Parts: sequence; structure tokens; C-alpha cells
Amino acid sequence: MNSKTEEVLRKDIRKSYNNKLIQKFINAGLEEIRACINCGTCTGSCPSGKRTALRVRSAIKKALDGDESILKDKDIWFCSTCYYCYERCPRNIPVTDMIIKLRNIAVEEGYILDNHFDLAYNVFYKTCHAISAIGENNKKWRELRESYDLPSLPPTVHSYPEAVKECQKLMREVKFKQLLDKIKKKKKKDNKNIK
Repeated sequence: MNSKTEEVLRKDIRKSYNNKLIQKFINAGLEEIRACINCGTCTGSCPSGKRTALRVRSAIKKALDGDESILKDKDIWFCSTCYYCYERCPRNIPVTDMIIKLRNIAVEEGYILDNHFDLAYNVFYKTCHAISAIGENNKKWRELRESYDLPSLPPTVHSYPEAVKECQKLMREVKFKQLLDKIKKKKKKDNKNIK
């Protein structure tokens, strides 16, 4: 944290913001969110915002106001984490880290895009790999590796299937699997309510 931000926080600017969302930012060491002056530099410099509905200033403002609807907003997933907003922020607030924290809180509360959930549950948890290299759909990728005299599978859990059980155990120990199950249950319930 730079001295300008520290000075603002010492003056207790935004002290009145005392809600569940802000507390999660503070607990994560991101108390600088309280120093936001809502100038809009983050939104104005956001390349994703030029092509999507992402409005960084609005997302931060909603978090400051304790408006938990921001957790359901798919726009927070449009951030490409380029850090332009952070580089340009006059208060040196780690805006990109704030967006990442918003995403983390959203996931904790069971709000995650279906594609991200499918990747986390059906690929990452089941194979312990972010991108699966096995299966017929990835045959060309394996052939490309072989054309460069590389093994068809990289030295990861694909090459060591016994490591999958160890990775899955770790994911259960850190409660990642429990979080996925909670989200799966919530998604199932939400889908029933829609029908």
C-alpha cells in the first residue's frame, strides 16, 4: 500500500462502509477499497469494458454499498485481469485484485458461470488438470507434441494417473470439492425453481 492510500485510510474515509462484502475485502488485505473516490478512471481505461457490459466503477461502488447483487452479475467475469485499471488508479487501489476477490466471493456464495463451473467440476476436479489432454477431442494436440519429439502427454497427472487421487484428496482437504458440491446443489435448486 502506498503512502497516499495509507493517509486516506488513516483519515477514516469511507469508515461508514461496514458491510459483509467490505469486511471480506478487509479480511483479504484489500482494505484500500475504502479509499475509492469513484472517479471512473478504472472504467474509462478498461479494454474489456469497451467491448462488454463490464463497468468496473459500478462493480466497486456496489461492493462499497454492500449491494450483493453484484455477486450474481455476470459482468464481473468479463475482466481480463490486464491491470490497466490498477496502473491508472489515482489512489493506487489494486482494482483488478478487487474484481478477482468479487469473483471469489461470488463463487463462495454459489454464483459462478456455468462454463466455469463445468470446467472446475468436470475437468479440473475429475482430471486434476485445467485442460484435459486425453480423449479423442485432443488427439491433434497430442500429435502436435509428438511432431516436436515431445511425449504425447506432458509430465503431469495425465502421465501419472495415480497422482489424480492425491490431487483430489488435496481438493477435498482444502474444501474445494465441498464448495463445488454446494454450488452444484444450488444450481440444481435454481434450475428447479425456474421450471
